[in-house]
Amino acid sequence: MNIIVPQSTIARLRQYAERFENKDFIEGDPSWFMHQVKGDDNQETMAFIAQAVSYGSRKQFMPKIKMLLDHSGGEVYKWVADGAFNDIVPRESTCFYRLYSNEMFNSFLTAYRLMISEYGSMGGFLHSHSHDTLSAIEALTSYFSAKGSKGIVPLNAKSSCKRLCMFLRWMVRDNSPVDLGLWSGFIDRKTLIMPLDVHVMRQSVGFGLLKAKTATMSTAIRLTDVMRQIFPDDPLKGDFALFGLGVTQQKQ
Repeated sequence: MNIIVPQSTIARLRQYAERFENKDFIEGDPSWFMHQVKGDDNQETMAFIAQAVSYGSRKQFMPKIKMLLDHSGGEVYKWVADGAFNDIVPRESTCFYRLYSNEMFNSFLTAYRLMISEYGSMGGFLHSHSHDTLSAIEALTSYFSAKGSKGIVPLNAKSSCKRLCMFLRWMVRDNSPVDLGLWSGFIDRKTLIMPLDVHVMRQSVGFGLLKAKTATMSTAIRLTDVMRQIFPDDPLKGDFALFGLGVTQQKQ
């Protein structure tokens, strides 16, 4: 059943998007890290690593990402490409972060290192393996699975792939004070898919934008289709409205 968004809701969400998409949004958000390094390769690499650790409490994962940034000395692309991460993320079963063991995270970074070695960058890989956001997610999940990385990058695109959708928003949307737009030349922002977290799901149901309460890829695509009624050329501008509103209400 198609959901028709009332004009009053469209106006409110456009207002919220303008309110929350600004430089202040970056503070305390994992997107902060990609703005702390210089150069496209470093920003792309930092963003991908940050999204991988961005689950659970921000008070827990932000310091963990900061530790990786500090260890790289800001040259995070070279840190991965040279395998320097082995010094701080050994291939052993001890805990790295929550459900991630050091071995899991080492395998994840090793697979990423192989991608950089083969294609020069993740952008280089996706430029030759995808044409839109869904095919990019499918390419990434397939690559990391084939290289033996498990538990960090989803095995396939059936789940909502929330963190990958967030990462692709960072990489694709341009002319934003938050997102980098490094891949805007080969992935159209109109194909981006809404990242589904608890804030976005709750607000979406509350506004009548969603009826499903299970975070799957099909749910994320349905919500994105609804967002195109509100932001036709840039559906993920709606992510700022729903996520920002959800976080603000949680703090009150």
